[in-house]
Amino acid sequence: MPSKVNLDAIIRREDFEIQDNTNVSINKSSTFSIRDLEEDSFFLPVLRKPDFQRETNEWDSEKICDFIQSFLDGDLIPAIILWRSAGGTIFVIDGAHRISALAAWVHNDYGDGEYSKLFYDGVIPEKQIEVAEQTRIHIRKEIGTFKDYKLALKHPDKVDDKIVERSKSLGVSAIQLQWVEGNSEKAEASFFKINQQASPINPTELLLLKTRKKPNGIAARAIIRSGKGHKYWSAFSEENQSKIQTIAKEINDLLFTPILSYPIKTLDLPIAGSINSASSLSLIFNFVNIVNGIKIKNESADSSSVAIKDEKNNDLEDDMNGIITIEFLKKCRKVARRINSIHPSSLGLHPAVYFYSLNNGNHKTASFFAITSLMLDFEKRDSYKDFIKVRDHFEKFLLKYDFFIPEIVRKHRSAMDSYEHLRDYFLLLIEKMLEGKAEEQIIDEIIKDSKFKYLKIEAEKKPELEDKEFSSGTKSAIFIKEALPKALRCKICNGFIHKSSISIDHIQRKEDGGMGLIDNAQLTHPYCNTTIKN
Repeated sequence: MPSKVNLDAIIRREDFEIQDNTNVSINKSSTFSIRDLEEDSFFLPVLRKPDFQRETNEWDSEKICDFIQSFLDGDLIPAIILWRSAGGTIFVIDGAHRISALAAWVHNDYGDGEYSKLFYDGVIPEKQIEVAEQTRIHIRKEIGTFKDYKLALKHPDKVDDKIVERSKSLGVSAIQLQWVEGNSEKAEASFFKINQQASPINPTELLLLKTRKKPNGIAARAIIRSGKGHKYWSAFSEENQSKIQTIAKEINDLLFTPILSYPIKTLDLPIAGSINSASSLSLIFNFVNIVNGIKIKNESADSSSVAIKDEKNNDLEDDMNGIITIEFLKKCRKVARRINSIHPSSLGLHPAVYFYSLNNGNHKTASFFAITSLMLDFEKRDSYKDFIKVRDHFEKFLLKYDFFIPEIVRKHRSAMDSYEHLRDYFLLLIEKMLEGKAEEQIIDEIIKDSKFKYLKIEAEKKPELEDKEFSSGTKSAIFIKEALPKALRCKICNGFIHKSSISIDHIQRKEDGGMGLIDNAQLTHPYCNTTIKN
């Protein structure tokens, strides 16, 4: 699948309610042209997206190129819908991708140019830069750069004849504009109505839009962009803004470093999968909600009306000063550190064991949510030490019966609907192992349990394939299968050790006279070293 191009920096965001409309009387333009997107225009600098607008990153290079070509060839393009505030700011109600694609062409910024560098404070992900350059090359080859078209006006002999032909009509080409009349509430209602009709907003995305001023929504946005990009927290004090950005960056690093690429050729994998995945924002939003006890209750069939409850079952209020958002982020950081980090509290759960499929190498979102919930359960019952007692047995069981996990997920149909059942499955395993029961007895008792009686002991047979080439999933699976048995083990609990969570332990403790010599050193998990050993 072609990678999506990030054009989110081209049109800045702003809150609708900053300057409300008071029936400003002005003659508004009925069209806009390519000139309105150039650096010295009076149009692009005052153009804004509503702060609840989803990211402008849904088009791949092919679609961007096709759209620019359609504009150049004079094809019919749907009107852009705008709303003008009393202060003169123009908001895009519908058409952000279309305007951004043309502006990206004009400014040669497909996610790595000057607009993007300013937007992301100079820190642009490598994958985004790679996709931007691929897009630039594709557009240069298929239709030419905007500079080529400018050059064609003065030196037609220097460029391709097709560019010369198109450049002659570029000055009169225009896209229709339609204007929403009314106040900010009317404009917001128009946005949701129009966008739901053209490209339906999925339930999670709709929730993100509705929670843009709530601590869970702000925290999720901050984490996914590592504290960069549009600052949904800009109304907070400088001190709280800085805290949000610092903690969000640490969480982003804990969850998504290193960058995941397929096929998998290393056991150094991120615990939350690919940050470039279309579902990564949804994953983070749900992670924030699970950690902070936030419950989303649908009050309509299409999720257009929801109740958002905090851990005390009260309505979750907007965060007016950033304090609650910071608390949400701190809780998320604590759990992320506990799962896999160099923090003394870290269990150092190996991503290849807990979060990736042995069948195809795909990231297991439901397992990520279930382990997150398991950490909260351990914390509540102070049962980390019980887990360490059976960790070796537990991990061997997970790997041997890896097929039980997708069965549980399929039964409940989605990661969010299944993660609590998966957590209960993990807890049941730990309970049986602490009782000292053998593997066969554990399996027998699990499939007799009313919650898990649908589980089948035998893995489902894979369908016959006619393709002689190895798929990316097969290559990933065989690498994990071959590499994992050779992975390091903790000398205290015998669990798998991941490179992001290694502690060097004194075999003979320092307080007992142990020296810092090679013969007195062993590799352990941070938690095993700091808590179990001591």
